[in-house]
Amino acid sequence: MNSKFENLQKELNYKFKNVELLNEAVTHSSYSNEFQDNINCNERLEFLGDAVIELIISTYLFKKFKHYPEGKLTRLRSKIVCEEALFDIASNYNIGSYLKLGKGEEATGGRERKSILADSVESIIAAIYLDSNYNNVEKLVLKLFDDYILKAEEGKLNYDYKTKLQEVVQSINNTNRISYVVTNEIGPDHNKTFFVKVLISGKEAGRGKGKSKKNAEQKAAREALKKVNESLSQNYEV
Repeated sequence: MNSKFENLQKELNYKFKNVELLNEAVTHSSYSNEFQDNINCNERLEFLGDAVIELIISTYLFKKFKHYPEGKLTRLRSKIVCEEALFDIASNYNIGSYLKLGKGEEATGGRERKSILADSVESIIAAIYLDSNYNNVEKLVLKLFDDYILKAEEGKLNYDYKTKLQEVVQSINNTNRISYVVTNEIGPDHNKTFFVKVLISGKEAGRGKGKSKKNAEQKAAREALKKVNESLSQNYEV
């Protein structure tokens, strides 16, 4: 089992003492329900992980923004700790390839389902917390959410870059067409990296890479959106 999760532990920069916790963290209820062989699913870990992440981010914001009222801190935290951010993190670390799913969930695309991937990040955080201590998991959470924290602080947090790019490009000329092309795939099936370019009316506008095609497309769209916004000299959120 250690070898199965070796790449994930390297990516997270954390070595489990009890790797069974990590195994439980990636076990979806559809898998445990299907086999019904005293296999624990990750729902309890998800419950704990949600609280751990919220406490760490809340503490960070509380200490950094000493004059923010409760309402403003709550709104800022909700932008950082949300399903979109957790899904994005899961995509970056290719968490979907490690999930243990039931046959039905597997067949219907559960390995790329946003809610399942977001929940799995919470359960993995809880597993590390139980396997280690608060200080270690705090460092990891702040690392994972670093980019989201920074952009939320700056008021520039926007997860759906593809939709935003579509809106901006069509506002310029509604005949413009956007397309995404996979230019390369490297690595084994369980740990692929995808390279994507985005074309606007046939011209390359941005490139991105990620552990899933969707993630790579979002990064390509983000780069293209920056270029479009710069050329317009307007203050769209990027």
